[in-house]
Amino acid sequence: MAQYFEVHPDNPQPRLLKQAVALLERGGVLAVPTDSSYALVCHLDDKAAADRLRRIRGVDDRHHLTLLCRDLSELANYARVDNQQYRLIKSATPGPYTFILLASKEVPRRVSHPQRKTIGMRVPEHKVLQELLALHGGPLLATTLIAPGDTDPLNDAHEIRSRLEHQIDGVIDGGACANQATTVVDMSDGDLVLVRQGRGDAAALGL
Repeated sequence: MAQYFEVHPDNPQPRLLKQAVALLERGGVLAVPTDSSYALVCHLDDKAAADRLRRIRGVDDRHHLTLLCRDLSELANYARVDNQQYRLIKSATPGPYTFILLASKEVPRRVSHPQRKTIGMRVPEHKVLQELLALHGGPLLATTLIAPGDTDPLNDAHEIRSRLEHQIDGVIDGGACANQATTVVDMSDGDLVLVRQGRGDAAALGL
């Protein structure tokens, strides 16, 4: 049975978020709110948790997972970006964008794309998630919470709990999210390629 943490969307209770962090430290997979839809997250360095996250989402190792970062300096530790890419990412963060970038050596090879050695990176603009990341002290491995067989992401914590309560370890209810995934832009080859149009305005990136 998944633990349920109902937190204030603007002033989340640290006591509850610390309990959620403890679940992550023990190998838990959690559903958390973001500035797009809800996402599944786990500890970056926990192989078993990452494998569970993929199974719940119904994807294999060729599906790009994403690192949720607190800020650009943290993102730059886990991805290889040049000055031009950094400026472009800075113009769109924090926000509902995911950037496919070349992974640095800080990213475990088992979570990056097996052929391309790339990883999704983003800095979300969501108070609850930012507080969770701060208490965790590092990025979280994540994927958009789209249930197998569905086409749209889940954005209601009560529905997530009822559908996935025996598969995940916790749900952080920070209120309803936008019912739309992030906009995904691949920057790994030097050019900008729009992979998915989502909540983020691609025109803001010149696409």
